[in-house]
Amino acid sequence: MNQADLKNIARDIVKKATLLKDKHTDQKEAQVSYVAIFCQTDEEFEEFTRIVRSFGSIINETPTGFHYRIPPLTTVCGQFQILKIRIPDKTRPERGDADYNVENYEEFKKMHLHLSGFKLIKRKDHEMIELMELGADVRVYFSNPHVDKLLGIK
Repeated sequence: MNQADLKNIARDIVKKATLLKDKHTDQKEAQVSYVAIFCQTDEEFEEFTRIVRSFGSIINETPTGFHYRIPPLTTVCGQFQILKIRIPDKTRPERGDADYNVENYEEFKKMHLHLSGFKLIKRKDHEMIELMELGADVRVYFSNPHVDKLLGIK
């Protein structure tokens, strides 16, 4: 496993998450702003952490892993600069998640929160809408404010 492999995992998460986003929302133009890779083993976490540290720098520490600022990574749904390597967690069997910036969050929330697969998650300094689909290998999030703004990237 090397940098290119890790970047390809992140790109694949965005590709799958974009398909899920487009299937369940009208937010076709929403751009990705953040990606998390869900590690499935301690060894994978150590390996991915070692690799991302070779091209990214820690910008935030959370109980579930570090956020890294990386050089802009181009995907099927725009570029992102925030990558999280998440510690193994039995509640996260998927490969990862992608977070998208929607223009009008409050309107998006009204239109989608009542639909199957959508759930509101409130945090101290922000909230997010999670989209999950049974059998999907990724999760999709829509945060307010956007994660890149929360972490001072944009």
